[in-house]
Amino acid sequence: MGVGRAMGQQRRHTGTAAVAAAVGLMTLATGCSGGGAAASDDPAKEVRDAADSLVRAGTSKARTSMEMASGGTRVTIRGHGVYDYRRRQGRLDVVLPQDPADRGRRKPPVTELLAGGDLYMKNRGAGVPADKWVRVETSSLSDGNLVTGGATDPLVAAELLRGARQVTYVRETRVDDVAVRHYRGVADLADAASAASAQYGDALRAAVAKGFSKGGVPFDAYLDDRGRLRKLRHQFQVANAEVASTTFLYGFGAPVRVRLPPRKDIYAGKIAER
Repeated sequence: MGVGRAMGQQRRHTGTAAVAAAVGLMTLATGCSGGGAAASDDPAKEVRDAADSLVRAGTSKARTSMEMASGGTRVTIRGHGVYDYRRRQGRLDVVLPQDPADRGRRKPPVTELLAGGDLYMKNRGAGVPADKWVRVETSSLSDGNLVTGGATDPLVAAELLRGARQVTYVRETRVDDVAVRHYRGVADLADAASAASAQYGDALRAAVAKGFSKGGVPFDAYLDDRGRLRKLRHQFQVANAEVASTTFLYGFGAPVRVRLPPRKDIYAGKIAER
């Protein structure tokens, strides 16, 4: 929601209608070879099990990048934060591109709390008071919150791999100086929705029902010797634009404290149209 409104200002200055279509979903909001990461005999199974490996790992830090490109225009949104895979909760601070209308004034990052089937956003603008949060049920979104917030929920990204098919092993490489196996394939949303854990099945089924990213989602997944995702890149097709979402996971075992806002701090008023 807030991400999309702020991005809406950006696209009006760029004048690119196709990027506007992509960002409209947000209105609701070269490695070198290395050892220690031998290829699996069953790459598809290893990729599909990536979400379970994260749950076993417990927690991690995360940084995200979402690039939207259409008609020669590219917009990038970046974020960073932490995630607890067992509690299905995380926190990300999402930084929007500088809007020319702001004349050099920096806006605070959009704070996002990810809690299973809910997305909470603060500093989202569009008439929402600075001290209030906006809550969105991810199952109500046409993409299941794969791109809506400007950053893909790390566990939802991994759950999407449960629909992995056409998986091939690419090579050994390194991510953040960690030896990893690079796999490439296509994720089928319907298969992922059927196999996803209860908290995310509804959101992915909503994306299927509303025709999000038809034809599958190409991905590149980088797994370490424990099967944990270190890097994951999805390529979504949104309207007439391509959206590439990249997530890096590191610092496994990091402390994670996520406090969901009380009801009195959740904004219930009208969101301004800008």
